[in-house]
This record gives sequence, C-alpha cells and structure tokens, in this order.
Amino acid sequence: SSRKMMLTVSDVSGKAHLCQGGMALPPNTTLLSVCKGAPNFILDYCTEQLTQDGGSKPLSASDRASVLDIVDKYSCRALRVLAIATREFPSMPFNERNEDLSTDQKFEACRSNLCLLGLVASIDPDRDGVPESVLAARGAGIRVVMITGDYLKTAIAIAHNVNILQPQDDEAIAAVDCARLRPDGDYISHGEMDIMTSSIRVFARAKPEDKLEIVKSLQRQGF
Repeated sequence: SSRKMMLTVSDVSGKAHLCQGGMALPPNTTLLSVCKGAPNFILDYCTEQLTQDGGSKPLSASDRASVLDIVDKYSCRALRVLAIATREFPSMPFNERNEDLSTDQKFEACRSNLCLLGLVASIDPDRDGVPESVLAARGAGIRVVMITGDYLKTAIAIAHNVNILQPQDDEAIAAVDCARLRPDGDYISHGEMDIMTSSIRVFARAKPEDKLEIVKSLQRQGF
C-alpha cells in the first residue's frame, strides 16, 4: 500500500515479442519486469512509452501531462485507473546472491527506466443500500467519513455517488489528498491535524499509517 504499485519479474527467454503483434523485446532479453499501480506514481519511473507499432519512444513532460489528464477524466467518472509499465533485462538488475539487499532495494532496481504501456480503468459498483444507509446515518446525526487509497478525483466521485458528499459541498474543503497530512514527510501537528479532520469527510490516497493518524485525531476530538 505504501508503494502504491506492485511488480513482477517474468522469464521471457527466447521471445522476440511479448505476444503476437505485441511489444518487441530487445535481443538478449531474458527477464521482463511488469509494474502496475497508481498512474502518478508509475509515471515517475517511466522514461519511455509504447508506440502503436510495438516500438517505443521517449516519454516527454507533455506526454505525462496528457496521460494524467486522461486519468483525471476517468477518475471523475468514479473509475479506478491503473498504469502498466515494463522493462526488459538480460539478467536480474541486482546480485541475487547478496543477502544484504533489502526488498526495497531489489524493488527499486526493477522499476527504474520503465516503458509505459497504457492505462486500465475499472469500476467497483456501489453496494446496494449504501447511499440510503449514508443518508440515514446523516439524518441521525452521524458523521460519515471515507478514508481510501483511491486517487482524489475517484474518491470524490464515489463519495458523491454514495451521498458522503452532497451537491452543495465544496470539494476543495470537504475532500483532501492525504499528502497534505505530511507535506514535508512528517505529519502536521496534532492541532493542525484536528482542525483538518474536524471538517473533511473524504481522505484520498491514504497510506495505512495515514488511517491511524486520522482515527487518532478523531478520537482526540471525541468522535
């Protein structure tokens, strides 16, 4: 959850293409690293993008902006979007015999200089009765808060669908990316945190430790 992505390494020895009509694999390729996850995180590690003819070209800043614009458009429709990227290797990019290497170090070696393949969008439909239950809770004076690992725009769209956010709500005030809880890497003060959690109803891109800090803040306020 903290990495916002996952990675696999597959043996592709003897293949010239990933599949029939698919991405070409450079000569001497034996391993293929496939990385999927939150687009804004995956793009940070991409230097190339797949072209329609199965080749690749450099991924420019304008290309990145275009991809993120597409992600925003899908996210506003309550779709969860993943980016998929790959990299080919003639051998493992780290010494497999080195037992001192951490999982994070191995992960880092396999996700550098990736080639962006594309985006995948999916939807997790609202469960029956959830919008009505949220309205009933609000009517009883219960404050409903949503904490999710979803992209902010996806979280906002889902929150509207299930009545956690109302049409008249100011999304800039009622919803927040959890990066704001730790702008410099460290969490903001208890006082600042309590002010924020007292009014926000949607917390997006939350890491596991963010959820604990939010709950502690709400408990300090007697919720």
